[in-house]
Amino acid sequence: METQKGVERWLVDISQWNPSHEEFSFILSILPLDEHSSITRFVQLKDRKRALISRLLQYALVHQVTKIPFNEISIKRTIEDKPYLENLNNITLGFANFNFNTSHDGDYVGIVSEPWYIVGLDIASLVVPMHENALEFVRNFASHFAYNEWEDIIGAGTGQDILAQFCRYWCLKEAFVKAIGAGVGYTLNRLEFKHSNWSNIFVCIDGEKSKDWEFSLSELGRSHWISIARGHPRNAVENYKRTLCMAEFEQAENVSSSVQFVTSFVPRTVQQLIPDSFKEKYSKYICMSDE
Repeated sequence: METQKGVERWLVDISQWNPSHEEFSFILSILPLDEHSSITRFVQLKDRKRALISRLLQYALVHQVTKIPFNEISIKRTIEDKPYLENLNNITLGFANFNFNTSHDGDYVGIVSEPWYIVGLDIASLVVPMHENALEFVRNFASHFAYNEWEDIIGAGTGQDILAQFCRYWCLKEAFVKAIGAGVGYTLNRLEFKHSNWSNIFVCIDGEKSKDWEFSLSELGRSHWISIARGHPRNAVENYKRTLCMAEFEQAENVSSSVQFVTSFVPRTVQQLIPDSFKEKYSKYICMSDE
């Protein structure tokens, strides 16, 4: 099955990217001014790096898919902080609901996009807690899990196994919430994820199995997991739904039968995300970093 236009999966490993102050400032300068505070508000460089590449990915992907000039792209956010492309109904793309979502944690920053269905992405890195053991740590989040999920987490085995199982379930829940455009107030224990050794994943919402959704979960290595959630746009929260051009349309019994669900990611470097119009200027900062 051929991948449809508008379906993208990009992933950047920033663990070896150590930009100079000049390189970082240059990349920041090519983004709109109203994006700067979301990046510079972080104190630590590792957090600034993730925030910068997250924003750059959005503009680079929108530019590639829509062919809108880089400096004319307008990305807004709903009150729940869901990003969307402004004036989507005025752009001739051949599909009505072009949407995207980013995530970053640990060594990775990623982005996914879809032309018709809503999509969410989450990356989770396993971090061993400093002042409590694994069980004590995950108990802080016990109320967010359905009974069977919780039993699966605390019965996983060693402390490392418990943390890994926690990350898998958490990653799936976050991808779903981000896909529908909900904020932090969404009640996560409404969702119960079921699977066969982490394949054939599906979700029950308020106890009822949903046919509107597809999920993927992959381990990236170095104790990172990445999850994609894709569903029918009628499931979007109202503020986000208003940004889509076609929230209701007929589909087959489930989403998988109509449009291919892509789960693999294309690796990208920071340099590949720089638009052609800025590549010559950017090259001198690469040379400075190599000196």
